[in-house]
Amino acid sequence: MEVLKIATAGSVDDGKSTLIGRILYDTKSLTSDKLEAIEKTSKQKGYDYLDFSLATDGLVAEREQGITIDVAHIYFSTAKKSYIIADTPGHVEYTRNMVTGASTSQAAIILIDARKGVIEQTNRHFFINNLLRVKEVVVAINKMDLVDYSEETYNAIKADFSELMGKRDYENQNITFIPVSALKGDNVVNKTSAMPWYNGETILEHLEGLDLAAVSNVGTPRFPVQYVVRPKTEEFHDFRGFAGKVYGGELNVGDAVVALPSQTKSKIKEIYAYDKKYQTASRRSSVTITLEDEINVSRGDMIVKEGDLPTIDKQFTATIAWMDSNQLTSGAKYVIQHGVNKVLAKVDKIHHKINPDYSGIVEGVDGLGMNDIAKVTFKLNKPIFFDAFKNHRTNGSFIVIDTKNNNTVGAGFIQ
Repeated sequence: MEVLKIATAGSVDDGKSTLIGRILYDTKSLTSDKLEAIEKTSKQKGYDYLDFSLATDGLVAEREQGITIDVAHIYFSTAKKSYIIADTPGHVEYTRNMVTGASTSQAAIILIDARKGVIEQTNRHFFINNLLRVKEVVVAINKMDLVDYSEETYNAIKADFSELMGKRDYENQNITFIPVSALKGDNVVNKTSAMPWYNGETILEHLEGLDLAAVSNVGTPRFPVQYVVRPKTEEFHDFRGFAGKVYGGELNVGDAVVALPSQTKSKIKEIYAYDKKYQTASRRSSVTITLEDEINVSRGDMIVKEGDLPTIDKQFTATIAWMDSNQLTSGAKYVIQHGVNKVLAKVDKIHHKINPDYSGIVEGVDGLGMNDIAKVTFKLNKPIFFDAFKNHRTNGSFIVIDTKNNNTVGAGFIQ
């Protein structure tokens, strides 16, 4: 079954957790004990409705404050698809959490409170989804019940957001506007009669209809080698396979390939998954492949199709989302993990900081603080094999690791 990953974004009290809880409730994805706990807590609080935010806000601090602090992943399935929702906080101080949640998502839901309209945080949420090349964005205009289900209010917010769309640098995005009430359940899973002026799909109907291949930034096949398989048993005495995960497109038996960094050529001889052979290794499948020639391939190398090589270089420029309380500074040294590979890197230049609300850039920056986003050039101690993030989300992204404590301190997207 297809799995669709969705990132959510919303400002404080926009109803994001309630929306997710409503989806879980209306798709009958809540366990009976969870539902009983929600009913009991809602009564204790004196509500005459079910507080669906309790289905997702797992931390005590989240439940006490009524806000989302941590990134939570929620899983549910319908007859058509399986879904993973990254429930991310929308506050300015948690920008790094939003980046983490959206980095692997194919779709996003941006919530807007119908009473407030497009606000500064809306700009930030859309900017991050634009930065991370999320192709499918649902703009859920929530709390329509609190504005008397006004079509005029809906159209005004839609017009304001359309102006924001004109500022993006990633045009290959599909933006869908849906008026909803997460609390009442209007247009979330089930259609409503409260807004006869809206003839579009509900949120779930829209997600169910998405073509996963169309909303994924597929790119071209990249096969980072994670492990060299040498059983050395009597039955497989001469077996030498390369295990890894296929990113981008697919690989087929007979494909002419190149092993990097040696750039030695060969052809794919066999493709295994467990003990079965296949003709094709599909995108995101974990397989072991063998080659027709005995060439030198090790962990950290990459197998690609002949004539479709990535960039091989000891330097690159990337957009960095900084996640650590200790500043990133020019000349500082870090470990960059790019796929399987770990390389030593030095910050060669901080070009400028990017304001994630579309208000422009800040020149002359000598350091980055937590939640800052900036354009940075790195120099590496050995070449890596990379693509631009806009062309290949997996092979164009990396994380930055502090050499002193091994903490992940940043995420990067290669230009």
